[in-house]
Amino acid sequence: MASRLLPALLAQHESEILGQWLDQQRAGGFFAGGTDQESQVSAQSRRFLEELRKGVSTSQFDDINAPIWADARAMLEGLSRDRAQRGYTPSQTATFVFSLKQPVFDLLRRQISNAQELAGEVMVISQLLDRLGLYTTEVFQKSREDIIMRQQEEMLELSTPVVQLWEGVLALPLIGTLDSARTQVVMENLLERIVATGAEIAIVDITGVPTVDTLVAQHLLKTIAAARLMGADCIISGIRPQIAQTIVHLGVELQVTSKANLADAFQIALRRLGKTVVDRSKTARAPTTLTGAAGES
Repeated sequence: MASRLLPALLAQHESEILGQWLDQQRAGGFFAGGTDQESQVSAQSRRFLEELRKGVSTSQFDDINAPIWADARAMLEGLSRDRAQRGYTPSQTATFVFSLKQPVFDLLRRQISNAQELAGEVMVISQLLDRLGLYTTEVFQKSREDIIMRQQEEMLELSTPVVQLWEGVLALPLIGTLDSARTQVVMENLLERIVATGAEIAIVDITGVPTVDTLVAQHLLKTIAAARLMGADCIISGIRPQIAQTIVHLGVELQVTSKANLADAFQIALRRLGKTVVDRSKTARAPTTLTGAAGES
């Protein structure tokens, strides 16, 4: 089912529809960003009217996935992604299309005196704009999901730093819960640093890991095994009494040296490398004595 009047209305009254549509968006607060934003929304609105006129000219009202609507879909996709990045809500994005209804319906009422014919035109056009508006929401949600996923990946990278404590000694401080995805990032970062530095020892510090269950323990074992395959021994630090009891209760054999804190683990790592840390402030100095020459008074 197609609209009989919409193609002609868009062709003959485009400027009028555009002006009223922009007034609707202005009243909705979409120009709060100033002149630049108003210019952008005006350009987007003008282009959408052009693509809408192209689409309705073929009477393809029921299927916006038809090839004739490809440019209109591309335009709405760009708008939705831009608004997702700018922090708009899904309803604000869909309102870009929905706010076009009022200007079009006002024009239809002036053109059609027959109530039944008017109702039919309104229903057809409303369904078309609803489909296009919902399409913007779908693209918006997908864009937001992509942004959130990218941010999560970036946070994973930042939350798994590998620090070189000494030549040949790396430290991997873990904060938060270990899951499969994060374990993969942890292993990749650690192995890359082992290769880059030629480290012989890697200290995995779990002070910031709130709980250790069977799954977390398995992820730790995978990380340790991967490091060993690259030629680096591992030491686990930060095992609190509660975590030690949990590991024993679970019957998990870590089969790796463990210490209560990072400082103790670092001392063990240095000893394995044949290094010694000396506290020079406690080194006793030999006493100095002054003796006079014989016969001097």
